[in-house]
Amino acid sequence: MKKAILIILFLLLFLPDTAQAQCAMCRAVLESEGNNETAEGINNGIVYLMAIPYVLVAVLFYFVYKKMKN
Repeated sequence: MKKAILIILFLLLFLPDTAQAQCAMCRAVLESEGNNETAEGINNGIVYLMAIPYVLVAVLFYFVYKKMKN
């Protein structure tokens, strides 16, 4: 179970094209310009910005769990 969660987390962090985390308005503006590279870059940036707080909170909870277990 733990291994499956780590694999899913790894895939979401390092394969942002599959996550497609972009607001509808940003997507419409970027795709209407016809420059797909810019839209893809913005999409990747949004995914990375979204993932960092979750990773930090997960690390914090891991250390709290480890401290409470001892």
